[in-house]
Amino acid sequence: MLRLTWVQPEDLLGHELRQAEQDGREPSAIAARWTAAGGPPAPDRAGASPAPVSPYLRLLAQDLLDELADLPSRLTEREPTDLERVKALCPDWPARGPAPGAADPSRASGTPAEARLEAAWLGRAAGCVLGKPVEKLPLDGIRRLARSVGNWPLRTWFTARGVPPELTAAYPWNRRSAATSLAENIDGTPEDDDLNYPLLNLLLLQRHGRGFSTADVARLWLDELPAGRTFTAERVAYRNLLSGVEPPRTARHRNPFREWIGALIRADVHGWTNPGDPAAAAEQAHRDAALTHTANGVYAAMFTAATIAEAATGAHDVHHCLRTGLSVVPPGSRLARAVRHAIRLARRTEDFDPVVDELHAAHHAHHWVHAVPNTALIAAALTHADGDFTGSICRAVAGGWDTDSAGATAGSIAGLLAGHPRALPDRWTTPLKNRLATSVGDFNGIGFDTLAHLTHREALRS
Repeated sequence: MLRLTWVQPEDLLGHELRQAEQDGREPSAIAARWTAAGGPPAPDRAGASPAPVSPYLRLLAQDLLDELADLPSRLTEREPTDLERVKALCPDWPARGPAPGAADPSRASGTPAEARLEAAWLGRAAGCVLGKPVEKLPLDGIRRLARSVGNWPLRTWFTARGVPPELTAAYPWNRRSAATSLAENIDGTPEDDDLNYPLLNLLLLQRHGRGFSTADVARLWLDELPAGRTFTAERVAYRNLLSGVEPPRTARHRNPFREWIGALIRADVHGWTNPGDPAAAAEQAHRDAALTHTANGVYAAMFTAATIAEAATGAHDVHHCLRTGLSVVPPGSRLARAVRHAIRLARRTEDFDPVVDELHAAHHAHHWVHAVPNTALIAAALTHADGDFTGSICRAVAGGWDTDSAGATAGSIAGLLAGHPRALPDRWTTPLKNRLATSVGDFNGIGFDTLAHLTHREALRS
């Protein structure tokens, strides 16, 4: 039986009830009605519950999703989605940088911009592949699997060689990724949504330039992105588009994932192509994110894009770049508070495991794909590693939650800071073979050096 993930109303409702609690609505009466009718909770880690519900429960779930959407939120003023209202809440919003096509700020360190961008692409790929085998596993499972082969603290790829069978039975590798992403299996870079979205945004800039609209993003997805390669908020928004719902309502209509990590993983190209201009990067990320996300889901993308734009100059350390990222996020928002907390923890704690434990305790109510805990973890990993490449991606993945996404973003930022592909350790880059698999456009099999060239061209485009 086909159980389509991330779109069935009975599976969405539990997530929307949790989202309502987190964004300042009062869902208890609606939750009681769903429970009294025999409605199941949201799947804990999968995208669909294992068995179908009755037609009555499915219709009830649809009605309750709409009722939840009408509930007022006490956080509306503190956490707006509209860009001008966001900017009004950010007292340190950065000044606009140099105009496109002007002197290239990413040459500030003397390193050619193209090489820096290649290091960023490679870093994103390596961090993603590192995290893929343990995606969806609980934190204890990740630690036990790595410790069983002497790879803790994490410092290299995961491997199944030497892991006791009873341990892999208790904590099975991600079934889709183990065949391509364990140390013994890596043969080029496998397809992943964390790498598909940068490709899509490269196409977006090639076709529409920096002035693209959210509707342009939607049309590009319908033309170039297979629906089966979307997940969580992106899949719901895609379905909404096919149902005739227009942006930005696509982000809100029956979309309980609108504050999850999907917009964050689409932000890199906006930062890469605006070196030294974090405001422009954040504004581009906002227009992109508005298709699928609201509030903290959008802020996570803006934070990431601004951080990357500052790192792309090669002129600042990771701590300055993260402060720049926070400057485009409303300071009273849940995301800003979580990132500040994570950075403080990372600065004052010698070992990283206690940092992770405290973050998991602080964010235990969030789903493992939610933007708030994952963004906090990325910031903590980069801070604790002082921007070092291996330290950053290993800490991000070792922290659990959305391991491939966190590893990818940490790798992108740390790769930029490293400044050159040769500055990344061979053990991370050699197995990738300068080859990326994808179902997006004509990019299948493309090399990271070519992607860096194409990205650099868009960075210089007027």
